[in-house]
Amino acid sequence: MVGRRVFIIFFILLSMVAKQGWAQSDSLQVDTTEQRPNYRRLRAIFAGQSILYAGTLVGLSKAWYKNDPTHFKIKDDTYEWLQMDKMGHLYTSYQIARHTAAIYKTAGISKRQMIVYGAVSGIIFQTPIEILDGFSPDYGFSPGDMIANVAGSTLFYGQMALWDEIRIQPKFSTHFTGYSKVRPGLLGETPAERLLKDYNGQTYWFSGSPKSFLPGSKWPAWLCLSVGYGIDGMVSAETNLSREMGYKPGRQFYLSIDVDLTKLNTRSKFLKTLAFITNSIKIPAPALVVSGKGIQFAPLYF
Repeated sequence: MVGRRVFIIFFILLSMVAKQGWAQSDSLQVDTTEQRPNYRRLRAIFAGQSILYAGTLVGLSKAWYKNDPTHFKIKDDTYEWLQMDKMGHLYTSYQIARHTAAIYKTAGISKRQMIVYGAVSGIIFQTPIEILDGFSPDYGFSPGDMIANVAGSTLFYGQMALWDEIRIQPKFSTHFTGYSKVRPGLLGETPAERLLKDYNGQTYWFSGSPKSFLPGSKWPAWLCLSVGYGIDGMVSAETNLSREMGYKPGRQFYLSIDVDLTKLNTRSKFLKTLAFITNSIKIPAPALVVSGKGIQFAPLYF
């Protein structure tokens, strides 16, 4: 499931790189002076997004839904993978909203329009996939997935509406584990599959700089504190099956430091673009790991 979300982000990022110009600033703040929207660019963005949207659905339907469709069904999968897949949905919806809002910013529309279009895009891009899941014999429509999708876009919209900036950045990191050797069909065979399918190696983070909440402090604006969530010992989607196979599945929580790349000063448009895109990834750093095994210290965790 995560692989499909990464697939979508990949095409979103490609579309942004091709549209240059939006990355002239590392902020989503809109100039409050009166300006006339660039309707030509706005129509081009709508058209490009529609083509991208349709192409993504066609590609997904051929790559992931090879079996004949069946009747629509609803499946409650909130108990699976200790909710790590739901974190993936939230993260992806947020990133789609953030990146598409940045594209719409270049059309000179209002701040409200920009963040609404971005937030709606985060939901729209994923909803048809959930519907396709409902007709797939291998999956099923997941209400939990939809709630996570909405939550991700809401997290983006809420911060922009409340603070006029992003203060809490959802981020992602992943590393190899040995669990994929146990069930390569489920957790991945190739290196790329292992990074995308093995939830045990994935961590979802929420990073924020204290400077954003304490403007008068001397804390560097680019230095963030980051709280992460991950799992371990899951060789099946269900915890009881993982235990039956001799493993001890459980949740893990992390406390680490991070860097907000968009807060680093540079005049280079290319570096600003790169910082905006890569700011969705958590940098490797020391971390405290809290789990059923107690509190451990990782000198360098990714």
